[in-house]
Amino acid sequence: MKNIFKPYIFLLAFTGLVISCKQQDKPKEEPKEAEGASAVTNMVSLTASQLTTAGIELGTIEMKNLATAIKANGLLSVPNQNKALVTSVTNGTIRTLTVQPGSYVRKGQVIATILNPDFAQLQQQSQTTQAQLTLAQQEYQRQKELVAGNAAPLKNLQKAEAELAALISVKRSQQMQLSALGISPSSVNSGRIVTSIPVLAPISGTVSEVSAQIGSNVDASTPIAQIVNNSQLHLDLFVFEKDLPKVKAGQRIHFTLTNSAGKEYDAQIYSIGTAFASQSKTIPVHAVVMGDKTGLIEGMNITAIISIGNAVLPAVPTEAIVSNGGQDYIFVVKKQDAKETEFERVPVAKGVADIGFTEITPVKDLKPGSMIVTKKTFFVLAKMVNTGEEE
Repeated sequence: MKNIFKPYIFLLAFTGLVISCKQQDKPKEEPKEAEGASAVTNMVSLTASQLTTAGIELGTIEMKNLATAIKANGLLSVPNQNKALVTSVTNGTIRTLTVQPGSYVRKGQVIATILNPDFAQLQQQSQTTQAQLTLAQQEYQRQKELVAGNAAPLKNLQKAEAELAALISVKRSQQMQLSALGISPSSVNSGRIVTSIPVLAPISGTVSEVSAQIGSNVDASTPIAQIVNNSQLHLDLFVFEKDLPKVKAGQRIHFTLTNSAGKEYDAQIYSIGTAFASQSKTIPVHAVVMGDKTGLIEGMNITAIISIGNAVLPAVPTEAIVSNGGQDYIFVVKKQDAKETEFERVPVAKGVADIGFTEITPVKDLKPGSMIVTKKTFFVLAKMVNTGEEE
């Protein structure tokens, strides 16, 4: 039996050897290149329609005073002399109310009217005093003529003179009370009596709050409304102790709203505190807002940069910088016409960042005045990456 299987074993071994040799002689196939793998270009083009739809904005690299500045937080305030509570000088019921929050009023404008029947009593007393005063003046004149003709004793003239002086004093007091209530003394003298009085705005400004309503009972201690004059806005900043020696009166401040850093405002320091604020290690610094105050309201939180030197650095809006693969970039306009704009992605190194701007150092020289993308830069980057993947 052993001799029978030997030829078959030899045949199988020879066949396996031949197959192995053929496989070794067959050339190896090169691995296929992964689909979609291609280098992302640094150039990208957008049409005019795409620029408009995405809200992309262009600008230039600006010189900003960032390195030689102190950063501080604070809030907007209005001096007490530019704020006023509207109150009535006496008690009564509100009959009319002519303002609402947000209304602008001028000094002396009628805010409301107060109704009180007791007002009639003072006016009636004033009219009675006026009648008595007329008689006293006539009696004084008569006694003066009699004394001059030796027809009456001098004491009668002196008595008439004293009575006249007393009535004049009473009349003056009543006129002052009427004027304080907003009632015209001359109108009362002519016989007119009113039971409601106006409440006037003590300053010009914007009504920030209305705390009463028609039918409310008010008195001299009950505010009807509050008026704020934002034309004299101040900044209350809080500077750390280590930065205090660098801060001086007269220094310029650039600030933005903490919750809306799009617009920049200016201010100037006029006073520096001499004590720490509350329990913090910061010192209050006061500045007056200069220039345009549109959109500023008392109580808004702000982020400020106090300029302490004249050095300036190249900077762009922080939104102009995008990151990809651990590298920061800006997009520079290389070619532009009415239909299409071509951008180049340029690597940059970021520096200090303040008031919505960031210092940059491009890795390549750019022409002075080169236009760059300042807003919605991420859209340009997305367009570039998607274009590279499609290729």
